[in-house]
Amino acid sequence: MVTIAKPENLVYQRPESLTEFPTHYCPGCTHGVAHRLIAEVLDEMGIREKTIGVAPVGCSVFAYNYFNCDFVEAAHGRAPAMATGIKRVLPDRVVFTYQGDGDLASIGMAEIVHAAGRGENITVIFINNAIYGMTGGQMAPTTLPGQKTTSSPNGRDVETQGYPIRMAEILAQLDGAGYVVRRSLHNPANIRKAKKAIRLAFETQVRGLGFSLVELLSTCPTNWGINPADALKWVEEHMVPVFPLGDYKVAEAVAQIKV
Repeated sequence: MVTIAKPENLVYQRPESLTEFPTHYCPGCTHGVAHRLIAEVLDEMGIREKTIGVAPVGCSVFAYNYFNCDFVEAAHGRAPAMATGIKRVLPDRVVFTYQGDGDLASIGMAEIVHAAGRGENITVIFINNAIYGMTGGQMAPTTLPGQKTTSSPNGRDVETQGYPIRMAEILAQLDGAGYVVRRSLHNPANIRKAKKAIRLAFETQVRGLGFSLVELLSTCPTNWGINPADALKWVEEHMVPVFPLGDYKVAEAVAQIKV
């Protein structure tokens, strides 16, 4: 048997909360970055063994293959409803949903709004890449004005197709929400801020302070029709102006948490 020695000064390795399963995501997709951040937070908080994730329908439908914790699969858009049931039956567990913009902001709009309105003590990681990824690149509720997709080949026309929906701003208005923020994954500085927000969202749940959601602006090079490097620039130049980064709801008790 061959033993492979680890470097003495190891500074970076796969988190225990991630499996070694080969990725199915496209090159340049930032789902993998979001997965790692969540896994690092679960490890650092020591909550992996009592965490239950809820996978959506969309590009991250196979999220349960990547996380080394209990997981369930929800019907399209129903992850918040399933998470609500799990958390109420098993209140000592840490329950989170992982959802894309089509899953959460379109077919799942009612579920996410009412879960936040009820103040369900769950955590939601919301991936916003402004497009339907898995089904072929159609226009999503978050598609930008003028953005071309397979179902808006001339660009989103706001006169006939409306404006993008800003979910963080909407959910932050609800009394049951304890922590609602928007971050981005387009460069290292913002990735670090995203991890801190994810940690605070989970801390909000662990301390019983209500509904928490972290929206993450993400890339989809394949359906945007650009290379991964340009996709990161596109997030900064086009998505951030439409979806401003920031804290949209931080309850007073949540603001006291140090992470």
